[in-house]
Amino acid sequence: MGREDKLAREVEVLRNRLSRLTEASLRITESLDFDEVLQGVLDSARSLTHARYGVMTLHADNGQVQDFLSSGMTSEESRRLWDMPGSWRLYEYLGSISRLLRVSDLIDHVKSAGLPEFPVPVEAGLSVSFLASPVLQQGERVGNIYLAGKEHGEEFTQEDEETLVIFASQAAMVVSNARRYRDERQARADLETLIDTSPVGVVVLDVRTGAPVSFNREARRIVDTLRKPNQSPEDVLRVLTFRREDGRETSLQEFPLAQALTAGETVRAEEIVMRVPDGRSVTTLVNATPIRSEEGEAASFVVTLQDMTDIEDLERLRAEFLATVSHELRTPLTSIKGSIATLLDTSVALNPVEILQFHRIIDSQTDRIRELISDLLDVARIDSGTLSISTEPTVMAILAEEARNVFLSGEFRQRLHVDLPQGLPPVMVDRLRIVQVFSNLLANASRHSGESSVIHVTAVREGLYVAVSVTDEGMGVSPERLPHLFRRFTRIDGDDWRNDLEGTGLGLAVCKGIVEAHGGRIWAESDGPGLGARFTFTVPVAEEPAIGAVARPALIPTRSSREMVEEQGRILLVEDDPQALRYARDILAKSGYIPVVTADPEEALVLLADEKPHLALLDLVLPGIDGLDLMKEMLDRADLPIIFLSAYGRDDVVAKALEMGAADYIVKPFSSTELVARIRAALRSRVASEPSEPFLLGDLAIDYSERSVTLDGSPVKLTSIEYRMLVELSANAGRVLTYEQLLQRVWGVDGARDLRPMRTVVSSIRRKLGDDADNPVYVFTEPRIGYRMARSKAQVPSD
Repeated sequence: MGREDKLAREVEVLRNRLSRLTEASLRITESLDFDEVLQGVLDSARSLTHARYGVMTLHADNGQVQDFLSSGMTSEESRRLWDMPGSWRLYEYLGSISRLLRVSDLIDHVKSAGLPEFPVPVEAGLSVSFLASPVLQQGERVGNIYLAGKEHGEEFTQEDEETLVIFASQAAMVVSNARRYRDERQARADLETLIDTSPVGVVVLDVRTGAPVSFNREARRIVDTLRKPNQSPEDVLRVLTFRREDGRETSLQEFPLAQALTAGETVRAEEIVMRVPDGRSVTTLVNATPIRSEEGEAASFVVTLQDMTDIEDLERLRAEFLATVSHELRTPLTSIKGSIATLLDTSVALNPVEILQFHRIIDSQTDRIRELISDLLDVARIDSGTLSISTEPTVMAILAEEARNVFLSGEFRQRLHVDLPQGLPPVMVDRLRIVQVFSNLLANASRHSGESSVIHVTAVREGLYVAVSVTDEGMGVSPERLPHLFRRFTRIDGDDWRNDLEGTGLGLAVCKGIVEAHGGRIWAESDGPGLGARFTFTVPVAEEPAIGAVARPALIPTRSSREMVEEQGRILLVEDDPQALRYARDILAKSGYIPVVTADPEEALVLLADEKPHLALLDLVLPGIDGLDLMKEMLDRADLPIIFLSAYGRDDVVAKALEMGAADYIVKPFSSTELVARIRAALRSRVASEPSEPFLLGDLAIDYSERSVTLDGSPVKLTSIEYRMLVELSANAGRVLTYEQLLQRVWGVDGARDLRPMRTVVSSIRRKLGDDADNPVYVFTEPRIGYRMARSKAQVPSD
């Protein structure tokens, strides 16, 4: 064959190849379906290279194989190839190939790479030639094309590589277009969603006719407030009139917006009242702007409508608030002015009781003015972001009890039930501010509840927060009003509420500001009118303080120590005289105790079970029952010291009380020093005495007088409950303490069978002491019985 014939044949081969490539490309571009186009690319690449099998994989944005296409295989063969064991390793390896790969035998290549074998549908003993190319889009891999098993057992050639590269480029173009289309479609959908859910109404108008083209959800809502049933939005627009700020009224056809549509001008922030013939109207703030084409002509017009109803309501609320504040200030000022005028009138002879009553009026009304001014200042600080709080670890029981005392000392008539679970962690709060929140919520619950109902206070730990709920059995709140309860100037009233409620509408707004300043949140829940309401707020948990080589705190902690939940701290006070109750309660609170107060003997028995006080103070004469009888019932239910506070100081009465089980008897009047000293003595007598000598066992040393624990001379930091557990075990070293004994002595509970908290504490102690539960040195487990510690050196008897 001559040179010219050879060249002519090569030209003919290239022409045929180009023709086939062109035909394949045309077939591919005939469809707009993404999967169909990619399948055409793969089929054409396999056909033009004479490959028996083809596979294309596409990667997701994270690089993982997302789509799998096959050519030349049955659906069963394709499924088996995709689902074969270890397929992800094979595709991960092949997908990491960054350039064209051509091998003579795929099976040998896979084995040499240490990959698992996979099913190839070829006759046994035949080699499988292999050709692979990455699909690259702007240098980034978006997939791979694999061809295998060329016909007649031949190997792939250089021409086949070039062909595969061409189709890989086509595949990359298809993927690029598909992703661009996907992104544009997603962006369009996002924009449409944003416009449709916007709180501002959006209307698109035709620039030629002025007719509406589209409405968003808010625009439909605004129009729906004006249209009649079965009336279309277009019909409403035809009958609408617009009243402008200068008082002129025009129809839509006469409105300057039509001129603006023609001139392509912009309308900015004009307040317009839209009205229909039957008198219904809505005030809106209107903005309009043209959307121009590339030639600069107005193609469409966009109008935004902002409903001003909420703003008008806020202005109305502000006006009502100013009127309410004026009334709230004028009423106590009138009482104060009248009382002072009467006291200064020398022509009126007043007896001491009347003078005292006028002084009380002046005092109470002054407090009312001070509270109102305080609320106003708090709202101003909240709005300006200058509300200051001083946080410190505080026990929730103290906050609830202080709020309870404020509630009981007020004029509220409802029963208050406080149910706080054992083991609530301390919270990091400003004590006075959170008591203010408590008091506002309790007062709010009382105002909206019947006098015979019960208000419940509960709390629960939720992760890093403690959630506190105040629940009433009152009038409830309708669902549509729930979101507005914490807005300023909002008062919970209406047709289904009492209309004689007092207050400025600031209480709940102040609560919200205080809680959010602590990093918490507050919300309200109600099943509807007449079904009560529940207000819940959260405050952050404080880290539990560690106890190590520190001084033993006083038995009765002071407020500066903030150790209010130490054992021997809760005092039940039963007193029906309000002044005596307030006097004793203040002494207890200032001395660091947790006062639990009531004037109802029946409630005292409930509090005895719920609050588990460590000491009780009883008046001898109580409504409906003798103090001695109440003491007998209390001692039948709990083992605690009881001290009588009574004006009866006869020896026989005192002796009878002591003989019946009273720990002490204090005759009124008494000083704060005497009361605290008597309480301290009664509580001290109930505390089991600790050993006077330190406990020494190996490297472990417990100094009871210093309240310190050391291991090999280094302090061991224990929590309060861990220290009490270790003290109880060491004080009884050599003896087994049963689970029941430990629960009663350390946790102060009887009959509980949940041993998980105890086991957790023992595990923590062992970990901190480096003790092995399987081979212990300090703390030993007696299966199904309890725990014990080995005797210390001081306890081992000498020969």
